[in-house]
Amino acid sequence: MKLCSTLKDYKKEYLPKDIFSGIIMAAVSIPISMGYAEVSGLPAVYGLYGSVFPILVFALFSTSPQFIFGVDAAPAAIAGAALASLGITAGSPEAMAYVPMIALFSGLWLLLFYFLKAGRMVDFISTPVMGGFISGIAVTIIMMQIPKILGSGSGSGELLELVEHIVEACRDINWLSVLLGVTSLAVILIGRRFVPKFPMALGIMSAGVLLTCFCHVDQYGIRLLADVEPGMPGLVLPAWDQVDISQAAGRGLMAAVVIMAETLLSENNFAFRNGYKIDDNQEILACAAGNIAASLVGCCPVNGSISRTSMNEQYGGKTQMVSFTAGIAMILLLLFGTGFIGYLPVPVLTAIVISALMNVVEFDLAKRLYKVSRNEFYIFVAAFLGVLMMGTIYGVIIGIILSFVAVIIRATNPPRAFLGMIPGRDGFYDLSKNHYAYELEHVVIYQFSESLFFANIKMFQEDIEKSIKKDTKVVIVDAGAVTSIDITAADRLQMMAANFEKRGIRFYITEHMESVNVQMRKLGIGKLIEKGHVRRTITAALHDAGMKEPYPLKGLDERKRQVIMSIPAEAENSLEEFAWAFGEDTVAQIELRVQHVLKNIHDIADLEELAEHGPMKRLETWKSLGAIDEDEFLRRMELHMDELPDNLTQEDNRAIILELIEKRRRIILEQLQHEHPEVLEHLEMSRRKLELRLEKQNPEAARRLHEWEEKIHLSR
Repeated sequence: MKLCSTLKDYKKEYLPKDIFSGIIMAAVSIPISMGYAEVSGLPAVYGLYGSVFPILVFALFSTSPQFIFGVDAAPAAIAGAALASLGITAGSPEAMAYVPMIALFSGLWLLLFYFLKAGRMVDFISTPVMGGFISGIAVTIIMMQIPKILGSGSGSGELLELVEHIVEACRDINWLSVLLGVTSLAVILIGRRFVPKFPMALGIMSAGVLLTCFCHVDQYGIRLLADVEPGMPGLVLPAWDQVDISQAAGRGLMAAVVIMAETLLSENNFAFRNGYKIDDNQEILACAAGNIAASLVGCCPVNGSISRTSMNEQYGGKTQMVSFTAGIAMILLLLFGTGFIGYLPVPVLTAIVISALMNVVEFDLAKRLYKVSRNEFYIFVAAFLGVLMMGTIYGVIIGIILSFVAVIIRATNPPRAFLGMIPGRDGFYDLSKNHYAYELEHVVIYQFSESLFFANIKMFQEDIEKSIKKDTKVVIVDAGAVTSIDITAADRLQMMAANFEKRGIRFYITEHMESVNVQMRKLGIGKLIEKGHVRRTITAALHDAGMKEPYPLKGLDERKRQVIMSIPAEAENSLEEFAWAFGEDTVAQIELRVQHVLKNIHDIADLEELAEHGPMKRLETWKSLGAIDEDEFLRRMELHMDELPDNLTQEDNRAIILELIEKRRRIILEQLQHEHPEVLEHLEMSRRKLELRLEKQNPEAARRLHEWEEKIHLSR
């Protein structure tokens, strides 16, 4: 257990921003905490009480340098819902006894979670779940605030209830309240963009107080915060004999789960974004201590606050000194400054809260997921809608379930390939990705990139069965990525081995870790090892099957073998590596590099240098494309002659440009004739295929290029 860990090696240059951000946190906590205290069924002043000792205790234990603790939406809503379900009137003596008991049990449950090291649960929550969860909470709280902008009280509940609150508020809109709130929000957002370092929130709050003092906006229906009596909270002892302990413990468990999930998810999100690490289990302890402290001042359960943490990040707070400052500022406020609170217009403070929450909504992540991974996008949406429509705890449950579903889907459809060999090269290559790779005669080599278990073993078996031909004599599995086998997969492997033996086919499992052999023996299929079906490498399996180098390759005659073996390695596979790296974006990436070379050509001298040495040296990356690939690169450059500088795109220069580029292509041809004449046929074939591709990819540019070439030819 560590105390004040964020203050270790504290730097004095942090102090001004920490103190300033702490004062801002105290200021914005006034409306937020008072509002959520009322949501929980307590008088508003208890929100301020919950912003003193709980935040100080949390800061003492927390390992997060920037996360802010306090009275917040989700646990307050759980407490309020508990009162409603039990028929307890908000603000009544029963409510004031019952709600702190929920906070106490929340703290005790969190303490148990700490001893059970339940912080590990966050490792099972993916980025889409985390993003959807946090965005759902942020949008929920924003929707809670909208009725306050319209001139009514705060909304509560999930999406449908929140919409009802907004609709009801629209029936009796205070347009001055709307104007004040929207203007405040606009000023904050504009200030954030153009003067990000200026404390616009503090300025807006000061302006709101001045409006009340000099313009008396409250006389026009603008709601102000409730007056608060000065003084510190008293000690509240647990009311064991006044509440139903089982009910309080049950609601406390629900609140504890929500607090742990919401706080850990949010803290890890901020930690990842800002490049530091936190101790998840220590954060659970900090939450437990904070909630026990909240119960002792009569407050509702407390939680990590996304909105206040976002504002802390905005104003540059560096350590938990921000929380200590905020707690001390709140003490001073309760002792000497409560009269100020009654002058604060609710719409102004609501705009401050909404502006902070807008930074939290991760729709940019949703947009990115939509482009790169639809499954993960759907998980984001499910977590987002789960929180919005059913509440925090259900949103987390839905997201976690979908995360596990996504893991299972990926595991049941893993990357897999059939391998062959390239003449003159060591190793085994994916047949579908390497033009010069050939199957070994009578051999199937199958690479499976996932552990084998009940959900993918059928696919594994079907892939191999479909690949077997009448002349197949050997089946080898490259199991380098297989780290575990379950009992279903083990039984199926044993049956496959027996079936292949009956058919006269040698079956091998190779390349896997030693631990897989241990599992096989434990699962009762150690006989596969004893009978020689398990080999350390593919080569060892081939030797065991009676095959020696050079291995016979299917469909490869001696002429093709000589051609492939004579091609330099960098020329043979360079563009295939490029395509492997960029996949569907390969053409676009080649075009980007063509554009890069074109931008660095300023005059004929540059073109002459390019003709002599080639374009590859002008690239910052991927400089090792082979001769045939360079030829394609040059041809693509010719298609983009219009994009050269104005002094080079005049009609008279086009013939010179084409001649210089064609000069380089002739140099490539001559080098191949001298060093690798057997590759010339491949170059000619490549050029023919390229022309067809270019005409499809950019027909207009190809047409113009052909016209220029024809014109130049006629002029000669």
